[in-house]
Amino acid sequence: MGCICSTKTRHSPGYEEPAVLAAETPFTVNEVEALYELFKKLSNSIFTDGLIHKEEFQLALFRNQNRKNLFADRIFDMFDLKRNGVIEFGEFVRSLGVFHPNAPAAEKIACRTPIFDEIFIFAFRLYDLRQTGFIEREEASTLLHESDLVLSDDVVEMIVDRTFSDADTKGDGRIDQEEWKEFVSKNPTLIKNMTLPYLKDITMAFPSFVLRSEAED
Repeated sequence: MGCICSTKTRHSPGYEEPAVLAAETPFTVNEVEALYELFKKLSNSIFTDGLIHKEEFQLALFRNQNRKNLFADRIFDMFDLKRNGVIEFGEFVRSLGVFHPNAPAAEKIACRTPIFDEIFIFAFRLYDLRQTGFIEREEASTLLHESDLVLSDDVVEMIVDRTFSDADTKGDGRIDQEEWKEFVSKNPTLIKNMTLPYLKDITMAFPSFVLRSEAED
């Protein structure tokens, strides 16, 4: 009796079907499949377990697995939705989906669409370094200094002062989620200016994601 050999493709741990992820994100099925090819390369660049470790994430962003960067640590933590120290494929796609080029422009964000809530939460968590549920002056200043943006100390302080002057409506020296959402909804370009410059490294690290989207415009 002949042997029937299985030809079923082996996938990475935590793999989810492209059709499922496409239904839950702005990506098409083809884009999700392309992202899976990128994911496989990233998740096997240092370790071979099919999961993206922090060292691999830093290597993709900075071409240096040993470079310490607060921004990279924060982004990794937010991609790691399960908080298990690695990024699975589903987490990778869902996190990138927040910044898909098809996401609403600033004027649409002001209307508080579902994608606004996702971007708002991501941006708030990015600055809430201590994970206290508040953004404090020191946290905002620290992250701006850690970014690759060329900003003098005076410019950083000016940005922080202006932000807290407008957003801290309760006058307690910190910004809660309610204050942040109200502030961003009144200043929709702010969330783009404060968040997207940090993500330039991510879009450069995943060029086919960007080029594919631009080609379809």
